[in-house]
Amino acid sequence: MIRGILLDYGGTIDTDGIHWSEVLWTAYCDMGIPVEKSAFREAYKYGERYLALHPVIKPSNHFFDVLFAKTTIQLIHLAENGCLNEPFDVPVNSERISEICYERVRKTVKKSASVLKQLSQTFPLVLVSNFYGNIRTVLKEMDINQYFTDVVESAVVGVRKPDPAIFILGVRSLGFDAAHIAVVGDSYTKDIIPAKEAGCQTVWLRGKEWEETPDTGKADAVIDHFEEIIATIN
Repeated sequence: MIRGILLDYGGTIDTDGIHWSEVLWTAYCDMGIPVEKSAFREAYKYGERYLALHPVIKPSNHFFDVLFAKTTIQLIHLAENGCLNEPFDVPVNSERISEICYERVRKTVKKSASVLKQLSQTFPLVLVSNFYGNIRTVLKEMDINQYFTDVVESAVVGVRKPDPAIFILGVRSLGFDAAHIAVVGDSYTKDIIPAKEAGCQTVWLRGKEWEETPDTGKADAVIDHFEEIIATIN
């Protein structure tokens, strides 16, 4: 019996299972930015490492600020490595890509909010997220903070997925035995595997991942859209 739920944010609530690299790549394509996908993926990885190591994002920053920081770092990296033709206006292109992604996220989170509202009427919800220290600001901005009893954020607690310890912190926050807690996430390697190691039940939101997952046996349930979690949990 499920008594509480731990939810991922990025790639789950905000994009309905689509990895953020794919969300950004789609915006790059919409903008007609002349770069190979392999080069973009390297820039994406570089940007994520940079943001993890440098305090660029402040607790008060909104989500557009996160997107603008991400895309600026990516585009500068691409330009410095000769992947973009000169002249290339980084700030202008970064702002436009961020606008495209932000509008997409707002629409997706609005749909996810109705799911969270229904779930929160039956279960306590705790967010467990790899984020930059400003997830609470983002949740308020997206008007979904009221559905969570607590937030476990990697930049705040000092532990990141796929370390099972971050899910154990979520389990402690809920106060139930891990066996009675369901973890919902889009990343098989960063959500499902470590959540199982922490003793939780798992629901994998299967979508466009960073890489293909050959073994999916650790997922107790598989869904293709976030809204399917209601029928799955109940």
